[in-house]
Order: sequence, then structure tokens, then C-alpha cells
Amino acid sequence: MLGRRSLLRGAAIGAAGPLLPAATTAGATTATATATTSISASAAASPSLRWLGTSGWRIDVDGRTVLFDPYLTRFKTGLFDGAFRADTELSTDPEVVREHIGAPELVLVSHSHWDHLADVPYIAKSTGARVVGTETTFHLLVAFGVDPGQISVVKGGEVLDFGGIIVEVAAGLHSRNKKYAYFAPGTLDTPPAAPPRTIAELPEGDTLAFQVAVGSGGPSAFLMGASDFSERAVQGLRPDLAMVAVPSSTATHHYVPRLLRALGNPDVVVPVHWDNFEEPLSEPPRRDPSMDLDGFLAQVHRESPASRIVVPDYRTVYGADMRPRSQTS
Repeated sequence: MLGRRSLLRGAAIGAAGPLLPAATTAGATTATATATTSISASAAASPSLRWLGTSGWRIDVDGRTVLFDPYLTRFKTGLFDGAFRADTELSTDPEVVREHIGAPELVLVSHSHWDHLADVPYIAKSTGARVVGTETTFHLLVAFGVDPGQISVVKGGEVLDFGGIIVEVAAGLHSRNKKYAYFAPGTLDTPPAAPPRTIAELPEGDTLAFQVAVGSGGPSAFLMGASDFSERAVQGLRPDLAMVAVPSSTATHHYVPRLLRALGNPDVVVPVHWDNFEEPLSEPPRRDPSMDLDGFLAQVHRESPASRIVVPDYRTVYGADMRPRSQTS
């Protein structure tokens, strides 16, 4: 669309190899990126990206902020301790949320499970940001007291221009566990009688993926919140950056090769949703033990060897090519 791929290919020339953590497989070369401590005026105006953990992202460009799946409070449910409690009460820590979100004007929501939606009602009500999501997300947010006029319902196939921020919506699918099932399926066609109180009261409600193009110089970023997809829905998107959810099982047939092929082998692949999302963002990311991150990296390297792989962390601000720009305080 904007000729960004040639820009990113050029930026990658001379790179030692994929940007990976110290311990990886697939024979990929380890590269250590040093964050830039000073930012030129031109660089400051280009997009920056921050991983918010799980599948969440903050994208900033020209003083404008877009959030995707901003789950920041990260309360305990027992999921990572072997004692999962579906009746865990929902909670939001306003101080933690405000620390990470800036002044968003747009919030994109992939689906309505708690680790994607739980902080969105507070964000929407406290900032006035427009929320884009499914009909189920709409009904849940209305039940939480969000102004219905602030929410845009999408289904997949929409291409929306938010004053130069172009959002393409793709119908998606939720990932499956080893039993070919997932937590809290279901959809809503009307708001609940009362605001949901527990995580079990937030059904998946269908799943979306988004491609966001920001700024005159790119990049386009493919954002997904679960490790499955509709191959036909994403065919031809050709993003520069692909934020790809790491699967917890092999239930989805040839997940990595089919996805990378459908997306046109993106220049940069960023694994997401591999972290323990009940640990605070103030700590370094800790792996979800059910996720084979190294195996995922090996598959990406094998299927798309020209793609640069960036394993993100919580405290780094990345530039448009997903190279570290500076460290947050």
C-alpha cells in the first residue's frame, strides 16, 4: 500500500540475523540490539511500538495512540499455578493501566476473554477512546457502562480510515488447547442484565485480527489475539510486521507455515501471547510453560528464513522496523 516493505528490507541489510533471546533453536544467529539513547526529530515523528504483554500493543505516531488488547492489571486466576478458578473476580488497577496507555484514541479488541478485555471498560470510560470489536464486545462494554456511541462493531472485511490510521479487519478464530477446546466459548446478542463480575462471564464472542497501517512511512502491522486464523480472511494482507500468537498445542494443522504463507512471509515476525500474563509488567517476561516458544521460533525460521524474528520485552520502545529505539524508565 505505502511501499513500506522495501524500506524494511533495506533496514535489515547488514543485520547479523534474527533478533532472538540468548537461548534459541533452529541455528538462528543471536543478535544483541543496543537501544538508542537519543532520538532525532524525524525519528520521534515515526511510529513507535510497545508490547503490553499477552497479545497487547501500544502504537504511537504523531502524538496519536492506538491500543490493541490492552490487558495490564494482570490479576491472579491460578491458571499458571495449576489451580485455575473460573470464578475469579474481575478487577482493574487504574494506576497500573494509566502507566501504560498514554492518551489512546482507538482501542482494538480481538475477542472478549478477560486477558484481552478486562481493562478496556476502564480505558474507554476514562479516556473516551473509540473501541472497535465484535458484537459480543459491544454488549459487554455497554453492560460495564461504556457509551454505546463510543463502540464500533465489526465482523471482518472492513477497511476503516481513522484520520490516516488505516485499520483492516479480518475475521479470525480462537486458538484450541490439546483437547481441541477453549475457555468460555459463546456469543452475546444483548447486554447482560448486570455487569460481569467474574472471568467466566466474559465469553470469547468470536475473534478478530487487525492490520494497522500508521504514518506516511509505515509500517503495517498484523495483530492477532489468539493462535488460529481464517486463511482466506488474511490472504493477501502482506503486513510488514506480523505479531503472531504462539500456540499451546498442535490442534491447528500447519499453523505457522499456513499463516506465514497467507501473509506473504512478513519482513518481521514477533511472537506474542507466550508470556505468563499474571506476572506484573514491571518484571521481565516469564514464559508460559505450556508454550513452546523455541519450537515456534524454529518453525518461523524454517518456513520464512528471510523474516527477521524479534522476541519482545515489556520495557522496550521499538521503532517502525521493530528495532529497539529507547528504554522506558
